[in-house]
Amino acid sequence: MSIITLTTDFGLKDHFVGATKGKIISGYEEAVIVDISHDIDLFNTTEAGYCIAAAYSSFPKGTIHIIGVDSERNDTIQHIAMQWDDHYFICADNGILSTLTQRKIPQKIVAINIHDRLQENATDMDVFTTVACHIARGGHLNVIGKEIETLKTVNELVPKITNEQSVIKGNVIYIDHFGNCITNISKKLFQEMARGRSFEISFHNKKITTIKKSYSDFNTSDKFTLKDFEGERLALFNENGLLEIAIYKSNPKTVGSAHSLLGLKFRDVVTITFS
Repeated sequence: MSIITLTTDFGLKDHFVGATKGKIISGYEEAVIVDISHDIDLFNTTEAGYCIAAAYSSFPKGTIHIIGVDSERNDTIQHIAMQWDDHYFICADNGILSTLTQRKIPQKIVAINIHDRLQENATDMDVFTTVACHIARGGHLNVIGKEIETLKTVNELVPKITNEQSVIKGNVIYIDHFGNCITNISKKLFQEMARGRSFEISFHNKKITTIKKSYSDFNTSDKFTLKDFEGERLALFNENGLLEIAIYKSNPKTVGSAHSLLGLKFRDVVTITFS
């Protein structure tokens, strides 16, 4: 038995997700298929990278992760399979895996070269499912690709340190179902920079001067209950160790969220200034 996960921007209206699962089962009947997400913004490799980096460690070693986002192969983008932290990742070499490879060196990477062995009308996902089934059966990466040393890196949304170690400039890299805005500023970077100094988090002329331990980390009393703090903006480090801007008890469909009420969007700059 092998676990194969799927992360795509396919949505659920069309047949693509179901057809992909059918191809996996046809190639390896014992596969256990798990959906991570099919609602990645179209062609948004940064969002896909965040989701796979946040989810992969919940699965056992040896899990195979197919990432079908901006996966078309062309003159500048090749298909790759990577063994990293004892997991396998199959996708296009478009920067999706930068989040992982910046943390730890991959165990092995291959540029997939089986395209001419498949049917003439094989899709990119046909290639990915074929490789996934090969790995699930215990096959080696060198059989389906030529070993390479590096992948494309995307440094566009990497936090920047400026003004003599006094400012971190990060970006919103993901907006979740609750409208919470996750940045690329890690707890580790924050702690290395802070060194006990006071700080101010700013974005769109708004400021936050404390970081909560949890969403409900407010000072309550006989006069002020948690109900009184509903709608308050807050910052915290989420379970993936990244700075998140949120609204307490937000609901995008009714009262609004950090995304709608604070005007934060994908790529927006969030700055931490130390003093």
